[in-house]
Amino acid sequence: MLFRVLAAIILLFSILFLPFWVSFLVGLAGMFYFKIFSEAVALFLLSDLLHGAREERFYSMVFISFLISALFLLIIEIFKKKLKFYA
Repeated sequence: MLFRVLAAIILLFSILFLPFWVSFLVGLAGMFYFKIFSEAVALFLLSDLLHGAREERFYSMVFISFLISALFLLIIEIFKKKLKFYA
């Protein structure tokens, strides 16, 4: 439990102070390592609220990283259920 809280704090730090690709990799690693790492989705929503801007190529959406992280969490959880060696 302590390791999960520490991972969420590291992800929060990376969202606030580091480039987006570092935050994305930390969030993706947390989604693979922990059972349901919904903290990543909530923190990427925070990222969009703090740093988000309308993006014309995504139909003027603001919450792009939130939607991508929610989609990744869903896909990873489905994929983990199909793996035999995942506990």
